[in-house]
Amino acid sequence: MSLFQLILVAIIQGITEFLPISSSGHLILLPSLTGLDDQGIAIDVAVHVGTLGAVVLYFWSDVKQAIAGLPHALTGRVDTPQSRLAMGLIVATIPTVIVGAILFKTGLSQSLRSMAVIGWTMLGFGLLLYWMDQKGPQTKQTNDWSLRDAAIMGLWQVLALIPGTSRSGITITGARHLGYSREDGARIAMLMSIPTILASGVLLSVNVIHEADAQLAKDGAIAAAFAFVSALLALSLMMRLLRSVSFTPYVIYRVILGTILLVIAYS
Repeated sequence: MSLFQLILVAIIQGITEFLPISSSGHLILLPSLTGLDDQGIAIDVAVHVGTLGAVVLYFWSDVKQAIAGLPHALTGRVDTPQSRLAMGLIVATIPTVIVGAILFKTGLSQSLRSMAVIGWTMLGFGLLLYWMDQKGPQTKQTNDWSLRDAAIMGLWQVLALIPGTSRSGITITGARHLGYSREDGARIAMLMSIPTILASGVLLSVNVIHEADAQLAKDGAIAAAFAFVSALLALSLMMRLLRSVSFTPYVIYRVILGTILLVIAYS
């Protein structure tokens, strides 16, 4: 893989991972629309590591609380805000891990990686985000996140296993449906991404450990670094804009891209 493609993949992953426009959809489309070779699982793992580092750094104060509450949560005690946050993240992640492992092991995930599927999910879930964002109340904050809400948002997150859906987009949709404000809904969705990205990275790593060599490690480090920087910038910008701007600009982008992809797929 050339340095140009390596950096291109990393930047696309970094920018799209946390914006509600689907990182997996963009990475799947990249080879189809540009003629470039598929980046491979090893680079996928590397860019996931980069984006994971970005979200952990940005939400470090929340991450510290979740880590502090993890020992209590693992013993079933949710008697502190920290343990409730930790348990909420565990509960929200379980459905995606189970369904994702099934799709991965059966090979069904590969059958969903088509331009038509991405076009429909870009369009459909983009419009759903718009509907929920416009109609949903803004009465809940991050501190109101209950285990029930975590379980519901975890089920919403399962839909992100379909390419083009957007993990952040669908969990934000679920949060807005439950009544969380735009900023707090996005905050919860970003925190949910941490164990999900970690689990995905571990699952993918199993298939690339035997391929590791010096060149692959170098390429991975470059990809991770560029993904980290671009993800941190995109995340910072989105969270800042949510104080005054709705999700409509992202929806418009999704509708335009989804429509173009459907025209290409069915022409």
